Amino acid sequence: MSVPAAELMIVGHYDKLPGYDTRRPAGSPSWLLMWTQAGAGLVAQGGAPFEARAGDLVVLGSGVAQHYRVAPEASRWRFWWVHFQPRPSWPAWLAPYGRGGGCHVVPRVPGELHERMDMAFGRALRDARWVPPAPGHGAEQAVGRGGEPVPAVVVGGPARELVLGAVEEALVLATASARPEGARQSDEGDERVRRVLAIIAAEPGAPHSVASLARAVALSPSRLAHLFTAETGRTPMQAVRQARVRHAAGLLEVTDLDVGQVAAASGFVSPFHFSRAFKREYGLPPRDYRSNVREQR
Repeated sequence: MSVPAAELMIVGHYDKLPGYDTRRPAGSPSWLLMWTQAGAGLVAQGGAPFEARAGDLVVLGSGVAQHYRVAPEASRWRFWWVHFQPRPSWPAWLAPYGRGGGCHVVPRVPGELHERMDMAFGRALRDARWVPPAPGHGAEQAVGRGGEPVPAVVVGGPARELVLGAVEEALVLATASARPEGARQSDEGDERVRRVLAIIAAEPGAPHSVASLARAVALSPSRLAHLFTAETGRTPMQAVRQARVRHAAGLLEVTDLDVGQVAAASGFVSPFHFSRAFKREYGLPPRDYRSNVREQR
């Protein structure tokens, strides 16, 4: 398959039978997302091959050899796919699901979210050829023949932002609800850990501590720390710090608050502590992150 140019964003939907096979020895200059609806695909990038099954979201970074095809024992592989360049915040969301070589696998997205994931990608495809309306006229939008999805190329402008928004919705739904590979399930603590995650997400800037979170779910701090780490692969305070950094990234993107104000609103004790934590998560200081985001608009 030809390699898409880095600046292009391409959205499509495939329902492939055995024999479908794509190999890119030099990788792709763009990132590639694949959301499997049915069947299975065999995917390899930067490590051993793995099967992508229904409910799995695969994101392949750029510049690494990749090979994917219908899995040997599968009768089909039906999936949405998007070639794109990620927004600055996306790599951090995907980091817990990294497998090396720029490959990320978000496995077993809960079934109750599958319809909403499908709707997000369907909206991305519809928006891919959206054209702003001329004065006095309705917006123009390309449709596939007979309602069948048709791959679309987004060159830029408002349509690109609409598609990125739909893809971002799917990434948020998947990464916030799935469980990283290697995290263990605990019947005793599952509901309590989910409750703690919800408390952190609802107010990341609050003065959380292991003790305060433990009290909220009627556990001792040591018991909560054990259950939380076993199920999420992170300590409670690592989860708090990550939630605060993500909240700060949102403020940097959509407000004109200075770095000190963003730090305070996100629960950090000092701008220095905030800048250090932010750079560790996103790879660049808060001011540079804001500049990059605004340059892309």
